Amino acid sequence: MESEPRLYDLIYDVIRQIPAGKVATYGQISRIVGRCSAQMIGFALAALGRQSTASDVPWQRVVNSKGHISPHGYGFGTNMQRVLLEEEGISFSLEGEINFDKFGWDGISAVNRKQE
Repeated sequence: MESEPRLYDLIYDVIRQIPAGKVATYGQISRIVGRCSAQMIGFALAALGRQSTASDVPWQRVVNSKGHISPHGYGFGTNMQRVLLEEEGISFSLEGEINFDKFGWDGISAVNRKQE
C-alpha cells in the first residue's frame, strides 16, 4: 500500500513549480495543496532551514496577500528574500509591494499537475 505524501512535501512540490520572476501567496499555495491553511505554508517555509530539501525550494517566491515580504529571520531573511527576488527581475513599489498583475503566478500548472 502506497502511503500519502507528507504535507510539507506537498507544499514544497507546489512551491518548486513557481517560475523565476513570479511570486505566489501563502493563501494561494494553501488552496492548491488543499488541506492546509496559509499559516501552515509559513510553518513549512520556516522549517526549510532545518531540512535537507531546502536548497531546491524557492521559498523567496512566496509572499503575503498584500504583495509584501512577511517579516522573518530577525530581518535578515526579509532582506535576503528581497535581494533574491530582485535578482529574478521582480521589482517593488516604494511601499515595498510587488505588483501581482505583473509578477503573480497563476498556479495553473500546479493545479493541472495535481489533477493528473
